[in-house]
Amino acid sequence: MTESFLEHVLLLKEAYDRALDPVAQRWGLTRMELDLLLFLHNNPGSATAAEAVRLRQWTKSHVSAAVHSLKVRGLLSAAHMEGNRKTLRLTPLPAAESILQEGREAQCAFFQAMRRDFTGPEERALEDILKKIARNVRDAMKK
Repeated sequence: MTESFLEHVLLLKEAYDRALDPVAQRWGLTRMELDLLLFLHNNPGSATAAEAVRLRQWTKSHVSAAVHSLKVRGLLSAAHMEGNRKTLRLTPLPAAESILQEGREAQCAFFQAMRRDFTGPEERALEDILKKIARNVRDAMKK
């Protein structure tokens, strides 16, 4: 089971990369830059670099470099949150809309392909199993 599980995780990552890499290349972005834009778009309640680092387990230096590059290119704004001079709220700018649209389409195509031939109950069962796995992993990491 262990080897099989790890092989499946790696296969999913490779397929996801193949779906998103062409989008990043077409727009002249690094994958980190594209991933950050998509993260901010898909998680508007977690619009800070600290949240991106925490939730996606990205390194602070990679996120910082992506934020800087995206700001310079006019694709992202970073403003201090009210009452907090340390935390920046990150917002994709209108110039990033076409990139985000294409990135979301690639994500949707990936997830549709992954769920091909699944019935509704199978999709719900998979979601339940993934939630249980995540909960068990979080619990194990606390020990």
